[in-house]
Amino acid sequence: MQTYVGVNKVLQAVVAVFCITTAQAQDTQSETYCNPLNIDYTYAVYDAHKDISYRSGADPAVVEFRNEYYMFVTRSMGYWHSKDLQHWNFISPEKWYFQGSNAPAAFNYKDSVLYVAGDPSGSMSILYTDDPKKGNWKATPAILNDLQDPALFIDDDGQAYMYWGSSNTYPLRVKKLDKEHRFKPSEETVELFTLHGDKHGWERFGENHSDTVLAGYMEGAWMTKRRGKYYLQYAAPGTEFNVYGDGVYISDSPLGPFTYAPNNPVSYKPGGFMNGAGHGSTVEGPAGQYWHFGSATVSVNMNWERRISMFPTYFDKDGLMYMNTYFGDYPHYAPAVPGKMGEFTGWMLLSYQKPVKASSSLQGFKPENMVDENVKSFWVAAKNNDQQWVQVDLQSPGKVYAIQVNYHDYKSDLYGKVPGLHHRYLIEGSRDGETWQTLVDREDNYKDVPNDYVELATPQTVRYIRFQSLHAPTPNLAISGLRVFGHGLGKAPSRVKGVQVKRLADRRDALITWDKQPRAQGYNVLWGIAPDKLYNSWMVYGDHSLNLKSLSVDQAYYFAVEAFNESGVSDRTKTIKAE
Repeated sequence: MQTYVGVNKVLQAVVAVFCITTAQAQDTQSETYCNPLNIDYTYAVYDAHKDISYRSGADPAVVEFRNEYYMFVTRSMGYWHSKDLQHWNFISPEKWYFQGSNAPAAFNYKDSVLYVAGDPSGSMSILYTDDPKKGNWKATPAILNDLQDPALFIDDDGQAYMYWGSSNTYPLRVKKLDKEHRFKPSEETVELFTLHGDKHGWERFGENHSDTVLAGYMEGAWMTKRRGKYYLQYAAPGTEFNVYGDGVYISDSPLGPFTYAPNNPVSYKPGGFMNGAGHGSTVEGPAGQYWHFGSATVSVNMNWERRISMFPTYFDKDGLMYMNTYFGDYPHYAPAVPGKMGEFTGWMLLSYQKPVKASSSLQGFKPENMVDENVKSFWVAAKNNDQQWVQVDLQSPGKVYAIQVNYHDYKSDLYGKVPGLHHRYLIEGSRDGETWQTLVDREDNYKDVPNDYVELATPQTVRYIRFQSLHAPTPNLAISGLRVFGHGLGKAPSRVKGVQVKRLADRRDALITWDKQPRAQGYNVLWGIAPDKLYNSWMVYGDHSLNLKSLSVDQAYYFAVEAFNESGVSDRTKTIKAE
């Protein structure tokens, strides 16, 4: 493996100028994004786990304020600001109230941003500022108590409400707040609804809803009002599981009564590289397009090791809310791209299970872990220096449009908001493994980019991808996903055959099987409550069956299956109804 040490200085200077220009173009001209979001996640600090180092971003509360956006995240020691919902910058506020804030809530009211964070064992204040970029927050007297996972909502008539709840026993609740008296809560508490895992399969606890002992947790309320309807969203069944998602109840009043939406869960991402889409918030973005931000699980170093994902959100002709998580961790068009925002680009994964070699590896952390589409497995280099590299053979030429590098924290020993963290690396491509061209240049990057996603300024057709680390801010260089997106030059799979759907004795479950399809890399199982409402999907790798445990006992469903590979997606099968 050749390195850049000792390159002729004149040539190096020329290359550097070219690469800086290329990197700037990649950063400023990107029209796409890829989950998980690439923000500088804070290293968590929990009193009970001071010796466990892990990044976490979860429970995002995103609000619009003066045509820009602010994202508040659990225990992040600050918050993020964006002009377009794509590029985010961290803000350390002047007034410090964010040290241990948990499951925050926020709301844009008149000329201020309001903020409150959960504290299940103490008093709470509502914070407010008219300058969130500066962060000169002020606090109301602490008159709210014992609220976990709060959600603040102020209706068009000025009446304020506080929803809350995080329990596997108690329901979501709400109180009216008196804005004229420091948001004093009403004496009356209205109990709204609770989980019914016996009826709604997706509310069952455990990985793949498989825990038959513990009840699921209902938490993470968020209210969205649209066209006179109130959409109260909630998370279940547990943040550490692949099936963590959001459901919704609908009402004509902020106090209910609420009706369970038949297409629940509405935000659900159980398959693929990044799993989980729960405990989120919904915000109206550019051009009136709604977006849902949710928590995705890593859960390697700690159960609460998480990331943030963003999905386009819609309301159908019947007023049903749903989030589109289809190919949800592949590149999609960004919120500010007119006429395309949220659409799947069609760029496929070229790197899945392709041959890979590396400069070095710690025992048990092989380089193949970077291309297995499992965020929980990862490569660790034997050393962390600028001699470490990875090379992927795509096995046939493909047109590369974007690359994502997902770093992992292996024994990082970092805590809190650490200044100066940054990642520097180079990615090259080659048709023959001998002549190389720069695809991604991060040689002069001094930003913290733990889930770096780069859209190439000009797509390039290559067979080999070579990553060279120049600097990683952690003691160990570890990567869970080196993901290459583009168009393979072969044929997409043919339509899947032999699809069968069997509703099991437990009507919350269905077994979907199909014939293994030649040339298929993976499959999408799609389902919904009508042939034109297949709003949920599950990405399946390495199998041609799915035991789906997410259904409601009293609901009929429709199913379809499609295959995909590096070159595209097959036609979907005809929908199959399962009573």
